[in-house]
Amino acid sequence: QVQLVESGGGLVQPGGSLRLSCAASGSIFTINAVGWFRQAPGKQRELVADINSRGSTNYVDSVKGRFTISRDNAKNMVYLQMNSLKPEDTAVYYCNAAREDDGLNVIYEYWGQGTQVTVSS
Repeated sequence: QVQLVESGGGLVQPGGSLRLSCAASGSIFTINAVGWFRQAPGKQRELVADINSRGSTNYVDSVKGRFTISRDNAKNMVYLQMNSLKPEDTAVYYCNAAREDDGLNVIYEYWGQGTQVTVSS
């Protein structure tokens, strides 16, 4: 089992920045991919950014150039730096950790409890 705990959410004005953090614990050696998802009210959960088992980073088009995902393996942490925030970035953000096979298919995954990000003036 892997436990994930997010932090860093909050209320920010449009154009502002936030950094989300995700602390991982447990059987971390089983994980080879990490990511951030978000879910806005009335919408499906969507992938925001991830680092797959090949080490490649991927971003949803709407956040490219504004968000950066990173991981610190020594500290068992995953981060999402969010700059130039927009009202449409408002959502609950979830940390995800997964085991992928050689074809990047998810074998199993874990989720954090989520952290609210609200972008509003």
